[in-house]
Amino acid sequence: MSEDNKVVAELRENFGKGFARRLRAAGKIPAVIYGHGTEPQHVALPGHQVALLIRRANALLDLDIAGKSQLVLVKDVQKDPVRQIIEHIDLIVVKKGEKVQVDVPVIVVGEPFSGTIANLDNATVSLEVEATHIPQNIEVDVEGAEDGTQITAADLKLPQGATLVTEPETLIVGVSVPLDTIAADAEIAEADAEVAEEQAEDAEANEGDDK
Repeated sequence: MSEDNKVVAELRENFGKGFARRLRAAGKIPAVIYGHGTEPQHVALPGHQVALLIRRANALLDLDIAGKSQLVLVKDVQKDPVRQIIEHIDLIVVKKGEKVQVDVPVIVVGEPFSGTIANLDNATVSLEVEATHIPQNIEVDVEGAEDGTQITAADLKLPQGATLVTEPETLIVGVSVPLDTIAADAEIAEADAEVAEEQAEDAEANEGDDK
């Protein structure tokens, strides 16, 4: 657990949109902690620090709540749709060694065979992993992959201790020739066929003239 993930949280007893607006104006983020059969805890988090931490998917925070340490996983971040200001965060309690189910981003690396593109069909994959060992992402290597290549969830290289939750046959990445390239090739082939047909007709006409 990184020291950078340590966050001092303030317990709060006031609720409502008005109070939440005042918190955000003071540079803080209202949040609620759930889980492990405990009553929800309402806290205020330091806005700038937490905004940086949650740029990573499935951020794990080590909260200091009135002097007591509490590990929590960021489950939901609510933002203003226009200004993209963080309005509220939902957190769940986790324990060291406990396994959790999370959606992990998929990143495509490498270059497929010349003239093809790699299409990311599913941007995340669901895994069951230890709460303190959640991977930042899962890489899919498409280096040299040819047209028609399909990489499913079952083909992914998972970190040690991780279990696949997504259906194994789920398509993650497909390699194909772009449609515009196919269309262009078809147009060229059609044009070549027309030229060949015209040349054949001209040749036939010339033979008739020679007779």
